[in-house]
Amino acid sequence: MPVFVFFIVVSIAFYVFYKVKAYRSKNQLEKRWMSAKSSIALGIFVASFGANQMFLFRSTLAFVIGIIFIILGLASAWAGYRAYKHFLPQIIKEAGQQK
Repeated sequence: MPVFVFFIVVSIAFYVFYKVKAYRSKNQLEKRWMSAKSSIALGIFVASFGANQMFLFRSTLAFVIGIIFIILGLASAWAGYRAYKHFLPQIIKEAGQQK
């Protein structure tokens, strides 16, 4: 389905973007915050890939593997979201102190 392909391409692009930003960052807190964002993007990528496989190949094996990918992707996105929410107030506080 074209919708899943769009999410796959956009999420992998965001994953690479945030991984590069995290790698280039000197600040350890910002590095963890960017890593959390990349984890969200990677989770969306894996979940979209699993859903796409379920619609492309209509077999029992593709369905089971698609469900596993969706579960793993959503778990990764959820963990990334929780980390993002954890580091966000610290990033805001640090940005306020730098001014």
